[in-house]
Amino acid sequence: MATYQWFLLIGCLMLARGLWGTPIAHLPFTSAMIYLAVGLALGPLGLGIFSFDPLETAPLLEVLTEVAVLISLFSAGIKMPVPVSVPRWLAPIRLAWGAMAISILLMTLFAYYVLGLPLGAGVLLGAMLAPTDPVLASDVQLRHAGDRDPLRFTLSCEAGMNDGSAFPFVMLGLGLLGLHDLGPYGLHWLGHELLWGTIGGIAIGGACGAGLARASHALRQCRPSHEVLDDLMGLGLIAVAYGLTVSAGAWGFLAVFAAGVALRQTELKLAARCGKAIVTEKGVEPVQDTISANSLLFKEHLERLSELTLVLLLGGAAVVWIDDWRGWATALFLFFVARPVSVLAVLGGGNPRSRAITAWFGVRGIGSLYYLMYAINHGLPEPLARSLTGITVAVIMLSIVMHGTSVTPLLDRFWRR
Repeated sequence: MATYQWFLLIGCLMLARGLWGTPIAHLPFTSAMIYLAVGLALGPLGLGIFSFDPLETAPLLEVLTEVAVLISLFSAGIKMPVPVSVPRWLAPIRLAWGAMAISILLMTLFAYYVLGLPLGAGVLLGAMLAPTDPVLASDVQLRHAGDRDPLRFTLSCEAGMNDGSAFPFVMLGLGLLGLHDLGPYGLHWLGHELLWGTIGGIAIGGACGAGLARASHALRQCRPSHEVLDDLMGLGLIAVAYGLTVSAGAWGFLAVFAAGVALRQTELKLAARCGKAIVTEKGVEPVQDTISANSLLFKEHLERLSELTLVLLLGGAAVVWIDDWRGWATALFLFFVARPVSVLAVLGGGNPRSRAITAWFGVRGIGSLYYLMYAINHGLPEPLARSLTGITVAVIMLSIVMHGTSVTPLLDRFWRR
């Protein structure tokens, strides 16, 4: 397709999505399913107007998916309820680390014994597919900064954390394949990538978010008439937190999510001290004159644009998996075995209906695609790269269809009860 044709296609889809936003929201499927259907219709399985090889475009796709995930993680972070409390965050923490580790283990065993992949490839595949997605899962996540629905909070917080917590296991898989140095007895991986990568990412991102909130608050207090460009400050915080964390050898995805959480938490605490916010039993009522409140809408628009573009492109890569049974088998095992078993294992008691909904809505998407491109660009052998690409693309597409068709009826029924 020529460049102007891409402009026409994406522009028409954006106009249609904007004009029919309310009717689409009430349909029994998501907007991602519409983009995927258009991509399949125009791709090699349909009219054949466009197609692309993910291995050949891996460098570009890595950048596009990286940016999409970063924006989505920051948006999820600034929508987290205030204040942070251990009882509220305990369930998503268990999901983001405990359930993800169990899921990776189960997927590794499945890949090794059923798919016939090497052990390192099994770990890598499990790490790529274990984290839930903050981009495509917007329909089951917090809708706005004041949304206090516990189910949506759990799913949003899990997606915000596990995109970063999966990175050490991606490096472990690459190390077992001989593409990354794990150190003697894996001590480098354990100390630097697992422990420091996680703790450092959260600490650096949290410090950046809290620091910007305090600087902005001081500036607004000293010079109330001074114009502050909140959108640019939000984007700048994403870039600075990510850049500093990666340069320190920690995981930038965790840092960006932590920066968003710390920014909003600190802003509202400072506003409450000045009498510009109300502290209630449910938390702190949101105020408008903050970076998090004013930049959220812009970030959500960028998130929708990235979702449209990347899901549309998936239709052009459909040929890499349509004839491979391994993609179908992996998706079914992940959705009906690995995800439910891992979630139910770590959540234990609680509302059984809530646990069942959480176990089902483990949406896979752009985050998994980013990890795949990252592995390819770090020297994954071509035959293995093509196998993992076919499996990953199949899982993402089937997740869009299966979770997209069930999100509205299941959540509506859950809320009615």
